[in-house]
Amino acid sequence: MPAPDPAALDFLLRRRSRPAKTLGPPAPDRAALQPILQAAARSPDHGKLEPWRFIVLERPALQRLAGLAAARAPALGVAPEKVEKGVRQYGDAHLAVAVVAAPKPSETIPVIEQHLSAGAVCLALLNAALAAGWGANWLTGWAAHDPVFCAEGLGLDAREFLAGLIFIGTETVAPPERPRPDLDRIVTWMAE
Repeated sequence: MPAPDPAALDFLLRRRSRPAKTLGPPAPDRAALQPILQAAARSPDHGKLEPWRFIVLERPALQRLAGLAAARAPALGVAPEKVEKGVRQYGDAHLAVAVVAAPKPSETIPVIEQHLSAGAVCLALLNAALAAGWGANWLTGWAAHDPVFCAEGLGLDAREFLAGLIFIGTETVAPPERPRPDLDRIVTWMAE
């Protein structure tokens, strides 16, 4: 018989991301962030390739990235109403962890599995931050998909991409509950 962990299941059934724009200081320091990163690094990883890495972005780095996002917006043709939101995402934040998908050469592990592992790391990092009592949100945005922004701002190489930015801080406003998926609509049961 399985050994249930009711507290863990209850947490997962209640978990709720906090909008990044509502996260304020304090943010976790290095000591508080270490177990969160450790939990995220325990994500499924077929072949033990570790096809991802972390970049911890503290406030000065985030403000630098806000400036770079503003500078890149015209070259990307970003609509003016989207520019401010994308710039503020970095400029208003106090801490974010960039999860970089960094696929490794492998004859047996397909690249898609490595990409999915990076996504699993994002969710594990988000959940670990929430479980540790912080507010957290997983975002990307237009700047995160720009190879020049990622290379100049984060030092990513051509084979890497930003799987997600996990913003972490102190919750300043309780988020409203939102509708959840209807399992009858999205689950198919196959008995044979």
